Amino acid sequence: MTTQIQQAGATLDGSRATVAGRVSVIVPSYNYGSLLEGCVESILSQEGAEVRVLVIDDCSPDDTPAVAAALAERDARVQYVRNEQNLGLIGTANRGLQWADGEFVVLLSADDVLAPGALGRAIAVMDEHPGVGMVYGPAPYWHAGLERPAMTGRWQRTDVWSGRDWMALRCRTGHNCISSPEVVVRNSVQQAVGGYDARCVHGSDLNMWLRIAAVADIAYIRGIPQAFYRIHEDSMYRRDRSPMLDLTERRKSFDTFFDRYGTQVDDAAGLQATAARALARQALWQASRAFDRNLVEGPQAQPVQELIDFALDVCPQTPRLREWRGLQLRRRIGAGRSGWFPLFLATGAAHRVHLHARRLQRLRAGV
Repeated sequence: MTTQIQQAGATLDGSRATVAGRVSVIVPSYNYGSLLEGCVESILSQEGAEVRVLVIDDCSPDDTPAVAAALAERDARVQYVRNEQNLGLIGTANRGLQWADGEFVVLLSADDVLAPGALGRAIAVMDEHPGVGMVYGPAPYWHAGLERPAMTGRWQRTDVWSGRDWMALRCRTGHNCISSPEVVVRNSVQQAVGGYDARCVHGSDLNMWLRIAAVADIAYIRGIPQAFYRIHEDSMYRRDRSPMLDLTERRKSFDTFFDRYGTQVDDAAGLQATAARALARQALWQASRAFDRNLVEGPQAQPVQELIDFALDVCPQTPRLREWRGLQLRRRIGAGRSGWFPLFLATGAAHRVHLHARRLQRLRAGV
């Protein structure tokens, strides 16, 4: 049982009449009482958007109830409910999606904030491009204890991809290029694809973006932040850095998407194979770097054999990849010694340059 949500036009069975121009913002919160006010204020201060906010407290043991109740008392646009039992992020987010009755919907964790003007920019893009179902933009990391990054830059232009082309980019990289708070979704598209998939515990957002891309175009706002993603010890970014967890969850995000929506996507088998190959290459590269850094044994050892097994399982063509050949050569040279081998010194440097270039590309182009 959960606390009943009072709704205007939306019901918990998922049926609703959307309110044109309104943005429904869902704020799941667990133990973020100290950060909640700043998050909600970043929503209420948005210009060019009519907003309603639902704060859903997932049984926080801190002062979240008092903070959230005070926010709701202070501003009629804010509603507060508390789950009667802990539902986790996916269950809490899906409960919020049932409530959302606006033309657009945002899921914003209580430890993140929207950038000024973010909602107005996203609405303008979707008004101009009716086929766009999701808009996102830069979301600079904000490290706890430091000042929030300055709101710099200007709206340079908007890139619009067909959903199929954007999906192909995700499969080619095997990565999720979106943090999450920077996303605004057209609610009719959100209703069409449904809620977050509970099978994808740590990759439910990537799975969701793929599903949206299966039915709508995707737009990226260049040059100006759409949100700020806070990094702290309790954030998912910090908690979920295990290489095997990261790889297996991304694989699950792709596989569950193609299992359910593959018939709606041109050349789904080819795209899935592309994603599998990207994940296999990343696993082999991590195993190779463990050899170069002599991290195959001891307390800091990397899960080399698990990484190799993952690569072989996810991609049957793994033995044909150049990363596989490089790994076999490293094994023959020996852990630690391979890091001084001229060829691997060069490839390691090239890989670092490539990663840096990819990060810059994601920051600039959102892909």
